[in-house]
Amino acid sequence: MSAMGVGGNLTPDQLQFFNSQGYIVIESFASSDDIDAMMKRMEQILDEFDCSSTASIFSTKNQQKRTDDYFYESVEKVSCFFEEKAFGDDGKLKQPKQLSINKVGHALHELEPAFKKFSCSEKISSLMSSLGYKRPVIMQSMYIFKQPGIGGEVVPHQDNSFLYTEPPTCTGLWLALENANITNGCLWAIPGSHKNGLVRRFLRDENGVKFDRPSPSYDQKDFVPIEVKAGSLVVIHGDLIHQSFENQSPKSRHAYSLHIVDTDGCTWAPENWIRLKVEPEPLYVSQC
Repeated sequence: MSAMGVGGNLTPDQLQFFNSQGYIVIESFASSDDIDAMMKRMEQILDEFDCSSTASIFSTKNQQKRTDDYFYESVEKVSCFFEEKAFGDDGKLKQPKQLSINKVGHALHELEPAFKKFSCSEKISSLMSSLGYKRPVIMQSMYIFKQPGIGGEVVPHQDNSFLYTEPPTCTGLWLALENANITNGCLWAIPGSHKNGLVRRFLRDENGVKFDRPSPSYDQKDFVPIEVKAGSLVVIHGDLIHQSFENQSPKSRHAYSLHIVDTDGCTWAPENWIRLKVEPEPLYVSQC
């Protein structure tokens, strides 16, 4: 964990750590004002959300079964997805909607000013530049709640599986809006696993979405916890194996996540779950 260089650029030591381990934590990346603005706006979004209009559930275990048009269309909207354990046998929410949502996505960075301000900041741009990106583009954004008691597990995965370019260029930026620790479901990663390349792809066709092969089995002792304070940013290589466990604590673990690809000399895979309605050259330029 370390402080950042001037203007959001990574220092040589940080770059060396990132290239070696596949991730890096940058403390105090976001200001308390930025965090407050995003969290307060999210409170309003949930207050305004009519949960009777949809019961879309987000799952990293059985995406095929849970996928619907609501999920596909969320790439251009601000959509709410429930936790798997949010509903009782009677089909009704077991607790208030504010404590039942898994995540909100996937266009917060484009449609919501508080999120756009952070996502399109010079700090983010400088960070991506220092990672070697020539024309970085935000492909999706998510507000992740990790609700107390029911915050769902996110199984081991690589971000390049979901947002694939040729060559692979996805980088995940995971901002802790609240303290994240072992108790409330912090990130875990296998250091150096990004060096082994991509193990599987998440593909979309006329029948829906699915992985092209089963997940490898991982030894849990190879994972290390990434415990961070609110305001810290975790930068995640697209091939890094990472996960998070269920939140069985009474405290939430809110986070804001961005996934960024390079559009300079790279091709967006048409079989990704995000389908671009137009394919200009370069592929797609976020309106930041």
